[in-house]
Amino acid sequence: QVQLVESGGGLVQPGESLRLSCQVSGFTLGYYALGWFRQAPGKEREGVSCISSSDGSTYYKDSVRGRFTISRDNAKNTVFLAYLLMNSLKPEDTAVYYCAADFRSDCPVVAGTSAPDYHGMSYWGKGTLVTVSS
Repeated sequence: QVQLVESGGGLVQPGESLRLSCQVSGFTLGYYALGWFRQAPGKEREGVSCISSSDGSTYYKDSVRGRFTISRDNAKNTVFLAYLLMNSLKPEDTAVYYCAADFRSDCPVVAGTSAPDYHGMSYWGKGTLVTVSS
């Protein structure tokens, strides 16, 4: 059974940093894609970043590239951690952040962009709130 649990959200001031964690369990065989997505009030869910387990390729939404970094630990266990380090946070980064994953060898991306596509993910955590405000 696949489970994802996010943690690390909170209230920070503009310019500060925050690291989100996602505990993933249930990916015992094969490749997977793991991504971070966010949804602000009144807006559609959007992809922030994704990492592929097959070759470690990473993808970022343009507005976060250079500020956010996705990573995962290298433990070859059925339970592992993934992270999203967010630097130089801006008020427009305020949203509920979700960790999501799927059994696939690549990250699904929105056509014409490098942003991950949430339609391509089957398993989701419940989200953690990030608020950037002075």
